[in-house]
Amino acid sequence: MRIVVTGAAGFIGANLVEALNARGIDDIIAVDDLQQGDKFRNLADLRIGDYVDRRDFYEAFADGHYGRVEAVFHQGACSDTMEHDGRYMMDVNFRDSRTLLDACESRGTRLLYASSAATYGDGSRGFREEPACERPLNVYGYSKLLFDQVVRRRMPHLRTQVVGFRYFNVYGPREQHKGRMASVAFHHFNQFHAEGRVKLFGAYGGYAAGAQERDFVWIGDVVAVNLWAFERGDVSGVYNLGSGRAQPFNDIASAVVNSLRGFAGPSTQPLEALVEDGLIEYVAFPEALVGRYQCHTQADLTRLRAAGCTHAFAPVDQGVAAYVRQLQSAGMAPPAMAAKGGHPG
Repeated sequence: MRIVVTGAAGFIGANLVEALNARGIDDIIAVDDLQQGDKFRNLADLRIGDYVDRRDFYEAFADGHYGRVEAVFHQGACSDTMEHDGRYMMDVNFRDSRTLLDACESRGTRLLYASSAATYGDGSRGFREEPACERPLNVYGYSKLLFDQVVRRRMPHLRTQVVGFRYFNVYGPREQHKGRMASVAFHHFNQFHAEGRVKLFGAYGGYAAGAQERDFVWIGDVVAVNLWAFERGDVSGVYNLGSGRAQPFNDIASAVVNSLRGFAGPSTQPLEALVEDGLIEYVAFPEALVGRYQCHTQADLTRLRAAGCTHAFAPVDQGVAAYVRQLQSAGMAPPAMAAKGGHPG
């Protein structure tokens, strides 16, 4: 069985390749752009059949260059929400996806692709997969929404499986190359490593300090739902893929700090104690983000559940603890910490 994974050296793509390998699938065409050379590390321990640069892939695939392909996991995209080059964003996120959809349909190849919760904008209209809720705030969100709209229009006439997943705030291994776009958990881990504390925004938008909420979803759950759809084959449509829970940034910070303190022996402490000990610190909400910041996201999983997905999503305390263990085992653990306050030595 031949599979294509675009964005294969990226965060979600590499985790999908790893999961396919675990199922005995290694005839995988990995498509990416390795101008950022250190992304190769995400593929170094995985089994693939071929690597193709994204600039060479789409037309070649449409021409049948790769033979019979069972499915494409299309994770390749520009995911930088601060990217202002709209032409580049639309070329990479929309035009390449449109070309791929046409080719998959004509070649009988199934397509499972990455959409985004950015299609909902500030979330004030809710997080349901319907036009009334969809008001993107940036060209990244618009590029994803436009492709979703194409898929919806074609859905009644498609002869092959097409599934789009609107990812919420994904965290987990293999995101180290993402820089400022990496997850909150990753940044908290490194900040605590460097400074012995985690900083959160203070009160804003009617939310107390650190209480602004996101739907944080563990990468293992994202992969599991993708593979559920792949194994079903008869599921098509656009679906939210989050945990279905809104959890405060305080929860992420507490889970990171308590997990790191646990390596040195101290017991788990409640948020209040971590703040009192200076392990979690609140800073003034930045003026530059006023009016441009989501205080709440939460995936509505009604459509996903109705499609038959019963997957149980990990809460933050479990997922973040697993992630911190992984970072430690990869040699990224902070030095031993003193019991009092848990600061690095």
